[in-house]
Formats: sequence, structure tokens, C-alpha cells
Amino acid sequence: MKRARVLIDGVVAGYLIEHVKGKSYEFHYLEGYDGPSISLTMPKKERIYRFDRFPPFFEGFLPEGMMLEGLLRKAKIDSDDLFEQLVRVGQELVGNVTVERDV
Repeated sequence: MKRARVLIDGVVAGYLIEHVKGKSYEFHYLEGYDGPSISLTMPKKERIYRFDRFPPFFEGFLPEGMMLEGLLRKAKIDSDDLFEQLVRVGQELVGNVTVERDV
């Protein structure tokens, strides 16, 4: 299992969890989180979101083309490890969302 903190404007909004690579993911908001939703497709009214593939909202942040090839080579990660790719680029995402490894 892998887990990452998801922040909005520097405040921890919730956690993205990979239960089984490529097959089972979950995002849940922290209890008491009072900021904006991370996306329109994951409003705060539902606290836990489960996915049977890598969540599309987070997949949209992943690099492509030459940037992806450079990341895979430099970080020595598999091209199918989307969770690890997200964590590696998570501090440089477009917008107010950041993702960081939860240790």
C-alpha cells in the first residue's frame, strides 16, 4: 500500500491511497477539512472516493512525452507506476493542488 497527502493551497485536504497497483485506489478527505474540494468530480459532500483504476483527476497531472521519458529514466520507475509518477512530480503541479509522499 502506498499513501500520499493531497494539499490544496498548502493545507492537507486528504489522502490518496494505492491499495493494489493499477486496480484499487482511494481518495478521502480529512475529517474536519474546511477548504475547497480538490475537483468538481470529487466534492466534499462525499468523504471517500474509490476507484478501480488510477483516478482520472490525478492522471491528468502526469507528464507525457519527453517529460515522462525523462522522469522514468531519472527516477528509475516503471511506466505503469502512475502513483509513483504523481508523487515525483507532485510538488510541481499546475494550480493549487500538490501531492507529497506520506511517510
